[in-house]
Amino acid sequence: MSKPVERNRAADALSVCDPVWDRLRAETEEMALSEPALASYLHVTVLHHKGFNASLAYQLAQKVGNSEVRAMQLRELFDEALRDDPSIAEAARADIVAYYERDPACHSYAQPLLFFKGYSALQLYRVAHWLWTHGRRAMALYLQSRVSELFAVDIHPAARIGKGVFIDHATGIVIGETAVVEDDVSMLHGVTLGGTGKEIGDRHPKIRRGVLISVGAKVLGNIEVGEYSRIGAGSVVLQTVPPHCTAVGVPAKLVGCAGCDKPSHEMDQMIVETDGPAI
Repeated sequence: MSKPVERNRAADALSVCDPVWDRLRAETEEMALSEPALASYLHVTVLHHKGFNASLAYQLAQKVGNSEVRAMQLRELFDEALRDDPSIAEAARADIVAYYERDPACHSYAQPLLFFKGYSALQLYRVAHWLWTHGRRAMALYLQSRVSELFAVDIHPAARIGKGVFIDHATGIVIGETAVVEDDVSMLHGVTLGGTGKEIGDRHPKIRRGVLISVGAKVLGNIEVGEYSRIGAGSVVLQTVPPHCTAVGVPAKLVGCAGCDKPSHEMDQMIVETDGPAI
C-alpha cells in the first residue's frame, strides 16, 4: 500500500464526527446482509475503508480505471486530491445529501455513491478541476474524456461548480469551460450550459444558487440565471433570467415567479403560464 493511501486512511480514521459516512456505512452493512451476491462488492467499496475519503477514492478509481491508466494509479491521484483540498470531500458529502433529499428514487445515502452515474461524474469533475487548477491539464482532460465515454456526461474541468448539486439521471449533461454553477443547483438529464458559437473567452452561463433546470433545457452564452429561478423542460435560454423567476419556451420567455422559495429543493416543475416578455 502506498504512503499517500495510508496517510489518507489515517486522516479518515481521525475524523470524530462524520454523520454522512456513519449513515452510509450502516446502510451498506444492511445492504450486504440483504443481498449476499453484492457483499464482496460492498465490502471492498465501502466496508473495508476507514472513512468516506478512502471509499470515494476507491470507487471513483474503479469506475474510470482501464488497461492504459490503472485503477491503483488513479486511486493514489484521487487520494492526493482529497488530502490536498478538503472542500472536495465536503462537496461530495453535500451532494449525497442533495440526492437523498431531492430524488424520490433515492432511498439511502449509499445509493448515489454506489449506483448513480450523475454523482460519480460530478465527483470525478471535482478531481479534474483540482488537477486543472494545479496545472495538470492533460490529466484533467483525460478524466473529462473518460467520464464522457463512460457516463455520457461532459463537464469541462475548468468549469466552477458548487456543493449540494443534484444531477438527476445525468445522461447528456454538457457544462462548458467558463460555466459557473453555484451551490444547491438541481438539473435533469439533457441539460446544456454551453456557448452560442459567437463568443470567445468568458462564453458560458452563470447559474446562481438554488436554480432548477429541467429536462433537455439549453442555456447558451455568457448569461446569468438568477438565484432560485426555474428553467422549464426543453427551453432554450439566450438572455439573462432574473432571480426568483421561471423561464419557458423556445426561445425562453418569463412566465412568472419561480413557484416556490427553493425550486432546486422542491423539484416542482409544474408551470402555470402567464403572459410574459420574451428574454
